[in-house]
Formats: sequence, C-alpha cells, structure tokens
Amino acid sequence: MIRIVATALMAALLLWWSPAGAVEKPTTEQVKAVTLKAAQLLQERSLEQARRLFHAEGEFRWGEVYVNVIDANGTWLVYPPNPKHEGKSVLNVRDADGKFLVQNIIHTAREKSEGWVEYRWLNPASNHIEPKLSYVKQVPDKDMIVYVGMYR
Repeated sequence: MIRIVATALMAALLLWWSPAGAVEKPTTEQVKAVTLKAAQLLQERSLEQARRLFHAEGEFRWGEVYVNVIDANGTWLVYPPNPKHEGKSVLNVRDADGKFLVQNIIHTAREKSEGWVEYRWLNPASNHIEPKLSYVKQVPDKDMIVYVGMYR
C-alpha cells in the first residue's frame, strides 16, 4: 500500500513539474530556459521543423508559455496562439503604455544578445492589462529572435 501511495505521489509531482502538465504560473527560470532551448533548436534545425515543435503542446508550449520567433525586421515567423499572423510585421506594435514592444525586443537582442523586456499586455486569462516579462534571445548566426513571456 505504501508503495502504491508513493508511486502515485511521484507521478503527481512529475506532472506538476513537467511543462506538459504544468498548471502553476511559470517561473522566470523556466521562461528563460525555454527561450534558450528554443534558440538552440533553431540553430540545429530548420525554421519549419522548429515551428512544428513550437506549435505543439509540450516542452515549448504549456499553460501561458509559448515561443515567439521574429526576424530583425519585426516579422512574426512563429506565433502559436494565432498562426495566421505568421508572416505579418509587428514592428510597430505598442504595449498598453504606448511603448514600442517589438522594437524593444529587437534592441535587446541586438545590443545584449539576450535579456529581459518588461511591458504591460492584455492577459487573455483575466481579460486585464497586466505586467508581462519576456526573455529575449538572438539566435546566433541567424536572422531570428526568440522570446517567451510570462505574466507577473
């Protein structure tokens, strides 16, 4: 009986900790790790191969976490919540305070190679404008920038 309870407890913990089973808010460490792993994947595989993984539920898409990919001109290359917007320019998108969000993401990638960008955005879960934090990473030797966000 103890072995059954222990096994059930371990299974529940694994589901709670795994991205596919995550129900808790992501941590900054998880968001950064997903971003860096996505950038590494884009170095090793084609955009099309990576896009399929980024769109699927799993290690790159769970809860509020999903991978965005833009090019240096601000064109969405990967946008899992609404793939029909892929190929569109988002260069002049502003956050709720009027800041040029995508331009800030591109600037962070160009100037620092990677880092955090803070802004205020509509959270679809709450339908309220909330602080959001995205980790940004320039994909080395490619005209691609990866970012993953989380509501604070």
